[in-house]
Amino acid sequence: MVFIRPARPDDAAVIASFNAAMALETESVVLDPKRVHAGVAALLADPSKGFYTVAETEGTVIGQTMVTYEWSDWRNGVFWWLQSVYVATGWRGRGVFRKLLEHIEIRARAEACGLRLYVERHNQRAARVYETLGFAPTAYNLYEKDFVTLERSGQR
Repeated sequence: MVFIRPARPDDAAVIASFNAAMALETESVVLDPKRVHAGVAALLADPSKGFYTVAETEGTVIGQTMVTYEWSDWRNGVFWWLQSVYVATGWRGRGVFRKLLEHIEIRARAEACGLRLYVERHNQRAARVYETLGFAPTAYNLYEKDFVTLERSGQR
């Protein structure tokens, strides 16, 4: 049986390992394990940054989703951004993410104006899953200046 619950500080190591696995799998990016663990721990210690929700079975975390916040002046409300979505390989296709999303969406309908997420452009499998669960592509492209990546590459 899969149980959905808020993440706890003692989940930081598994969440960080899932984040690293996701980055490698979806974008071929190797993350700095210490930086990722510190980032996970920082969010778990400060609810103003967001929160993680995990799926577990028999005491083992098998999936996760992070939620962060974006204020929308157009809607006078907060969008919840789903990030760091990951389900352990052996549990994919078994409804784990659906359970995580259903749990989060119940709370979001009371506290947020909507849910958003981004998908790496070549990850068509994930895009199909999200569309099946009611998400739709937007009219926006995502742009960024990633200072951490620029710093690592010496382009600062």
